[in-house]
Amino acid sequence: MAALGSEFAAMLLVAGNWNSIAKLEGALPALQDKLKLTLTSRRTEARPAEGNLLPYMVEVVTVDRPGILYRLAEFFASRQINIEDLYTASYTSTHSDTTMFNVNITVNVPADVHIAGLREEFLNLCDELNLDGVLEPLKR
Repeated sequence: MAALGSEFAAMLLVAGNWNSIAKLEGALPALQDKLKLTLTSRRTEARPAEGNLLPYMVEVVTVDRPGILYRLAEFFASRQINIEDLYTASYTSTHSDTTMFNVNITVNVPADVHIAGLREEFLNLCDELNLDGVLEPLKR
């Protein structure tokens, strides 16, 4: 769920047998009218397994400025590390009245990647860009 400007959005993943899903899909138009919402549904399929991948969490906090997401995405893409999930937020620092930028990323690191080396490269990027960042195993 997220507030998008003056609007609110929610995304749900629903699982069930074929009959239950079809019944839900059939009920959406009436529910949309009744609640005065915009509802969209899509059928998905399970994503095929991609081998030995280790989920890692990346968190970055910095002063807000252009290009931060681009550099982070470029860092992981250049190492064939896929971004699974990404969430950003900005807020005003209470101490300095500066707009801060927070990024939370879930990445899938191939099991053959040397994690200590990856972490060192990531921290070097953070130093170069003046970011506070961490790269840690995702605890599920």
